[in-house]
Amino acid sequence: MGFLLNTCARTLTALFALPALAQPQPRTIVAISAGGGDYLKGAGGTLVRFIDEGYKVYVIQTGNDEKYSIGLGPAETRLANNADAERAAKALGVTEIVNLNNKTGELSQLSSNELRNQMSTLIRFFKPQKLFLPDPFIHYDPEWDQFWTGRAAEETNYTNTGAFLAELARIGIKGHSVPETYYYSTRRPYRPGEGGHNGARLQAVDISGTFQRKAEACLQLRTTNRAYAEHVRQRLQLMNRPSALLEKVDEASVDALAGEWLRELAATIGAKHGVSHGEEFNYHGSPPGQRQPLPPWILERAKPLPRKQ
Repeated sequence: MGFLLNTCARTLTALFALPALAQPQPRTIVAISAGGGDYLKGAGGTLVRFIDEGYKVYVIQTGNDEKYSIGLGPAETRLANNADAERAAKALGVTEIVNLNNKTGELSQLSSNELRNQMSTLIRFFKPQKLFLPDPFIHYDPEWDQFWTGRAAEETNYTNTGAFLAELARIGIKGHSVPETYYYSTRRPYRPGEGGHNGARLQAVDISGTFQRKAEACLQLRTTNRAYAEHVRQRLQLMNRPSALLEKVDEASVDALAGEWLRELAATIGAKHGVSHGEEFNYHGSPPGQRQPLPPWILERAKPLPRKQ
């Protein structure tokens, strides 16, 4: 219901602003995320860099985050995590989060076409220059919502052209091809054999200057961070390796654990690429003003287009 209301509102707005809607928005980014914190962990530092350059960032969140907390029911968990996500997005500098409110952990039960079309509609509206999405091709990711979200998001690159969603084109919301796509891994660095193949390349970004702002945003995810800290404490106890740092799970210990996790992730990626803190992406596309060279097997048979008389 939340998505339908949001979509109706955006569609009505579009109908009253068709001349503006028809123009591409080169300083706009759409980041797609299964949960409220996934894009922050995988791409937060890079997004801050673009925000500082004047980009507006819009986040499309596919799941409602109702399943990750300690001591709360599903409805309370959803509200708490969504409030945390809004605070985190504001801390990072995100312009708006659009939450599709699908049930977290159950995206496999949702029609992939429906999920794809939900995202396609919003991408047509925002008309971004860059698209960030969870990489559905990384190996052995235990979080399946990342896969279903990433796969549907990737398909928007071809469903926003041609004959898809003809009903939107009929009311003036025409297709939009995103020039640049950044695939991100949420919880770990890329491994050998992941990323940088075919038309894509593995691209590292130095976030040494923006890491602190990324960390401050991620620390706003208090409900999920607390659940993570409690799970770590319990696992250490089961292994007979209790930590004095988690003897008491409170705001200070939760922030310390979450902050250290973020630092280790950024430092591990950075060490691969010669910087102190880094993020990495499977990148596909061309920046404004640049074109990908045509492969030689195409050029050898290419002929110039006939000039119009």
